[in-house]
Amino acid sequence: MAKPLEHDVSNQTILRFGVFELDYSGNRLLKNGRTVKLQPQPFKLLFLLACRSGQLVTRDDIRAALWTGDTYVDFDQGVNFTIKQVREALDDDADRPLYIQTVPKRGYRFVAPVDSVPPQEDAVFWPGTDPSLHKALWANIAELRVAETRRSERDGKIKTALAALSIALAIAVLTLIYVLVR
Repeated sequence: MAKPLEHDVSNQTILRFGVFELDYSGNRLLKNGRTVKLQPQPFKLLFLLACRSGQLVTRDDIRAALWTGDTYVDFDQGVNFTIKQVREALDDDADRPLYIQTVPKRGYRFVAPVDSVPPQEDAVFWPGTDPSLHKALWANIAELRVAETRRSERDGKIKTALAALSIALAIAVLTLIYVLVR
């Protein structure tokens, strides 16, 4: 398994996690080899989090990394919006995170294993592991999460329909009783 990365990872390094590659020097995020659009602030935040995989990154750490001292923004709103953009780019869910875990009132933690690879090297994700299998595993995890979400939505619709049917049946029974009693 990949070890947690140090904060001072070379800007020439490519970070691999799940089906993603984060190329800092190329200023790009790739998903299965295809570019994922990400604005500069969310890109910097993703790099910061991935470099410190497994470690808590406080909101103050994020402020120091993303905004200079002479920048005046609503910091909390800025961090929340930037985290939201990163999660959207990664197809991540705050309630069931694959990549970014919220640590309430403190900050965030990158929870996926991250591997650091020099850009020229076509290394495998983990020694002895086929990169295509690694990508397939993470793709399956993502597909299972989507299927679980759809199943939950479908179950909610079924419960709502059953509740409506029960109410309609109760009204029909009460109407029938009312008619028979008269």
